[in-house]
Amino acid sequence: MQASAEIQHEQIEERSSKKHPPGLYLLFFTEMWERFSYYGMRAILVLYLTTAVISGGLGMKEEAALMLYGFFTGAVYLTPLVGGYLSDRFLGRRLAITIGGILMALGNFALFSSQTYTALYIGLALLIIGNGFFKPNISTLVGELYEENDRRRDGAFTIFYMGINIGAFFAPLVIGFLAEDFFKTTVDGFVHYGFKYGFLAASIGMIIGQLIFNIFGNRYLGDIGKKPTGKPQVNDQGVVEKKPLTKKEKQRTAVIFILAVFVVAFWAGFEQAGSSLTLYTAKFVDRDLFGYEIPISWFQSLNPLFIVILAPILSALWLKLSYSKRGDLSIPTKMGLGMILLGLGFLVVTLAVLQTGSDEANIVVKANVLFIIATYFLHTLGELLLSPVGLSLVSRIAPVKLASLLMGVWLASSGVANIVAGRLAAYTSSLGYLEVFSLIGFVTIGLGLILLFISKKLVQMMD
Repeated sequence: MQASAEIQHEQIEERSSKKHPPGLYLLFFTEMWERFSYYGMRAILVLYLTTAVISGGLGMKEEAALMLYGFFTGAVYLTPLVGGYLSDRFLGRRLAITIGGILMALGNFALFSSQTYTALYIGLALLIIGNGFFKPNISTLVGELYEENDRRRDGAFTIFYMGINIGAFFAPLVIGFLAEDFFKTTVDGFVHYGFKYGFLAASIGMIIGQLIFNIFGNRYLGDIGKKPTGKPQVNDQGVVEKKPLTKKEKQRTAVIFILAVFVVAFWAGFEQAGSSLTLYTAKFVDRDLFGYEIPISWFQSLNPLFIVILAPILSALWLKLSYSKRGDLSIPTKMGLGMILLGLGFLVVTLAVLQTGSDEANIVVKANVLFIIATYFLHTLGELLLSPVGLSLVSRIAPVKLASLLMGVWLASSGVANIVAGRLAAYTSSLGYLEVFSLIGFVTIGLGLILLFISKKLVQMMD
């Protein structure tokens, strides 16, 4: 028995020392194009909503636009609960990803087709539903490429996270340039922006990703993800076998829910990037670069740029630590440190607010752009310590029959966070940027310290 266990351990070690399977890179490129579509659309959404109708926007009031943005980015992460359940029980992950991709391409095309509130709500609805099918399944497929104890797993999710962020890096640059510069025209003295062409580019990006996934799926993924894994088992007598979760599976599921609570606080702060931080940058930050005014949406590329730079470094660090005497840091510890870094990022931007104030009508001095760059750098480092390892954790410890559903729960925590983020962003109009940013900073640092304190107990529950 002991010899058998040793052989199995050696086999896992042998696999762990090899290169990553090619299926990882297929999922990498599929997710890269989906994130290009999502983050490109997201980078211009608030600008599109608040820009005057005569200038190519919808002329929505700022507070209402921020609330709608928060609802949209929240709902995008809530629908994976339903999508995860349907793929576990009926569809299989591969089919669900294809359905989701098609719906998201149609959603962006609806936003391109007509600059009306009807097209807006139809487009956002399709994006929300499509993401529900796509998001929980692509991450779960990554986990299925590896054994449970494979040392490459955390590194694989960090590499996969690079795919997300390469797409997210180029999206604001390309789509922001199309919307704010390339298709910008002046008619009768009024500037008209080409937001609709940005949405068209996002739709095309989604289509490219789906073509790659479906053309090369069978070659590099084999049968992984084709069949539902949570379908009820039927015995020889045709009776459905209901196997309850074991005690350890229940404990591991509890850990996922506990960590999800902390994740809500993290993303509620992090997602200010597309709302309050974007508007603060537009109004109070000096964007002049040798006579060229940097487009506002380009600042959304800072986060993915830092991730592409830092992800390989951290991926190598986790692998090196796993072979050290003390071993790698536990995932709850990494996540606690990530929350503290997010809080520090908000304390940096509060220094800028102390200079500029929150009153747009009485700006005495604009903030140096380095404040925003430093904030995004700290937020990115925090994200890398929390998000990819969180995906790795869920894929590893979630019971097999609930894998996509619990991935949906994990993503749903981000959905709740985005709705909270929209509320917080809206308060900047009444309370001011200083009060909101400093509150987020101190709360996330406090929660990060709490998570570090309970990390050993969570590790015991995960076994």
